[in-house]
Amino acid sequence: MPRRRNRGLVDAVLFDLDGVLTSTTALHIDCWKQTFDPLLAQWGQAPFDVDRDYAEHVDGKPRYDGVRDFLRSRGAVLPEERIVAIGDSKQALVEQALARDGVEAFPGSVTWVRQLRARGIRTAVVSSSANARQVLRAAGIDDAFDAVVDGGEVTRLGLRGKPAQDSFLEASRRLGVRASRAAVVEDALAGVTAGRAGRFRLVIGVARNVARSELRDAGAHVVVDDLGELAA
Repeated sequence: MPRRRNRGLVDAVLFDLDGVLTSTTALHIDCWKQTFDPLLAQWGQAPFDVDRDYAEHVDGKPRYDGVRDFLRSRGAVLPEERIVAIGDSKQALVEQALARDGVEAFPGSVTWVRQLRARGIRTAVVSSSANARQVLRAAGIDDAFDAVVDGGEVTRLGLRGKPAQDSFLEASRRLGVRASRAAVVEDALAGVTAGRAGRFRLVIGVARNVARSELRDAGAHVVVDDLGELAA
């Protein structure tokens, strides 16, 4: 069945993955903590803070950028090969957790995505995760998006990761939609910053792991607790 023609505010909506579409944020937080805490203990520093450290330094960013930024916040500057090794260790933990525990999509998010597509609005996933396609398949929603720009493609194409706007602009290019006619949906401060930097028509914040006020301060035009609010 052909999609109905869209005459609304936007022609496309670009979604972050973890914490927006799927319940994988807690998995990533746990894997980051497992990765960083042994190092911090060796250095006599406080453990990785699952609220503050995650939100401020790693959430929404490409994996190696997250490693680099967090360690810098603790006064540590390591060689690039060490940064890569730490990031790869975290990636291995994520893959193990996905295989062991699986993943679920948020019902409200799925409902809204389906509604958008029924109205002729194109959809894409823009994620810093290298596991994006695997997660979408595991959640059973890989058929709901016209394009996926993940962490692997960000690296392959030489794009800057969030909070830069490059990955969102690449997704809108693939959809054939100008940024001024697209919306960005994010739960991370870095992602909201990227949406505003790209001059997208609308930036929607999802307040699952970051306070509503922080998302607004970062530039979100609209903040919800769950995308089911928009579906309703």
